[in-house]
Amino acid sequence: MSLNSYFDYVILPILTLSVILAFIRLYKGPQIFDRVIALDLIITIGIGIITVYSIRSAQEVFLDIAMILALIAFLGTIAFSFYLEKQNNDD
Repeated sequence: MSLNSYFDYVILPILTLSVILAFIRLYKGPQIFDRVIALDLIITIGIGIITVYSIRSAQEVFLDIAMILALIAFLGTIAFSFYLEKQNNDD
């Protein structure tokens, strides 16, 4: 089994299934914390998909895009947790 067919038949279907499950959690999530974690997971899986595509197409520029997306996702999660902390301190 070549590396490209391994990406096509094993890795990408698993990532697709995990995105679908994360979207279900994002839609159903009973609390805001569940939805934020699901959104963070979707972004992380998207980074994985970008990385797989970068390896498969042998274009390194996509890895830079994945790193920028990871930084933005990290900063968004930190900002949201800071917001929740401030909201709890005000009560």
